[in-house]
Amino acid sequence: MSAPEHHTDAAAEEVTRIHPRSVLGRLPRYAAGKPPVVIEGLQSFKLSSNENPLPPLPAVLQAIGSQTAVNRYPDPMTTTLRTELAAFLGVPPEDIVTGAGSLGALNQILAAFAGQNDYDAPDEVIYPWRSFEAYPICVGLAGAMSVQVPLLPDSTHDLDAMASAITDRTRVILLCTPNNPTGPALAEQEVRGFLAKVPRNIVVVLDEAYVEFVRKEEAVEGLQLYRDYPNVIVLRTFSKAHGLAGLRVGYSISRPALTEHLRVSATPFAVSQIAEHAAVTSLQHIDEVRERVQTIVDERNRVVDGLKHLGWEVPEAEGNFIWLALGENTPEFAALAEQQALSVRPFGVEGIRVSIGEPEANSRFLELCATYTKGPGVS
Repeated sequence: MSAPEHHTDAAAEEVTRIHPRSVLGRLPRYAAGKPPVVIEGLQSFKLSSNENPLPPLPAVLQAIGSQTAVNRYPDPMTTTLRTELAAFLGVPPEDIVTGAGSLGALNQILAAFAGQNDYDAPDEVIYPWRSFEAYPICVGLAGAMSVQVPLLPDSTHDLDAMASAITDRTRVILLCTPNNPTGPALAEQEVRGFLAKVPRNIVVVLDEAYVEFVRKEEAVEGLQLYRDYPNVIVLRTFSKAHGLAGLRVGYSISRPALTEHLRVSATPFAVSQIAEHAAVTSLQHIDEVRERVQTIVDERNRVVDGLKHLGWEVPEAEGNFIWLALGENTPEFAALAEQQALSVRPFGVEGIRVSIGEPEANSRFLELCATYTKGPGVS
C-alpha cells in the first residue's frame, strides 16, 4: 500500500483561492452545551442543552430497535407521522410539514420566504434578542438580514418595539415562546394585539419548542392562532417533551397557502424512518409522556421556588430551564458549577441558562446558588 500523497505548495495555494460566502465571516458560531467535567466523588450532570433528562418511553425504545430497513430511504412525506399528528392536534395532515427538528423546519421556512432579494437590499427577519442562538445563523445563511429587538428588562419580548421595527423589507418575524434562554411565555392577548399590527404578507413564526412545559393560564395557543391568522406558522418538536433530541423530528403547522411553498423548500428525507416510527409511538403513548413532562415541571417549580427563597430574582420560567441574569459574573458562576460536576450554558456576560435535570442535579445546583452571593437580587 503506497504512502498517502501530500499536498504540494502549489496545490495549497490553489485551495486558498477558494472563498466562502462573505456572510460566514459575519455569523456567530453555534455553541452547543458542553458535557460536564468528571469530578472524583461526584456524579456528573449535563444541564447545558435543555435535554429531557429521561430517556424515551420503553415502548419507543422498543419501536426504535424494531426498525431494520435502514437500507431504504424513508417516506419523504412522513405520511404516517403527519396522519398521527393531524389526529392528535386536530388539524389537516396537509397543514403539517416535517423537518429535522424544529430547527430544520425553521430553515425550510426561511428558505421559502426570506433572503431571495438583492444583496444590497436583503430581506429582513425580525426576532427578539436574546433568544434562540441559532436564529442569527439561520437567517444569515438564508441570505436575509437579522433585525434583533432587545428584550424588556423582565426578559420578555418587546412586542411594541418589534412592531415598530417592521419595514417594507420585512418578510418573516420570529416569536419564541417560551423564550429560549430566558424562559417567559407570551400571552394570548398580547400576541393577538401584535398580529393586528403586522401586515398579512409577513410570515409570523411562533416557535413553540417547549410548549408542553407551559403552565401559564393566559399563555398563547399557537394552534388557535394558526387557525385565525393565515400568515402564522407554528413550530414544534419531539426533541424536548418526548426525549427524542437525538433523532431530530420537528414540524411546522400552517395554512395550505404556506405549506405549498414549504414542501418545495423542505429537505428530502429529513426525518428517518427510525425517527418517524419513534415519534408515532411516542404520540400513541401521550399520557405517559405527559406524566414525565409533569415531573420535570414539578422539578422546575422546585428549583424556581428554591431560588426565590434564597433571594434570587428569576424570570418567569415556562420551559424546561431557568435563566440567571448574572451579567459580568456569568463566567465565574459557570466555572463554579463545573467544579461541582455540573455543566450549565453561559451566554457571554449576559447570564446562564440551566436546564432542569435529575433531582440530584437540581439539588446540587440549588446548593451552589445558596453559597453564591453575586446573583441577581441577592444582597
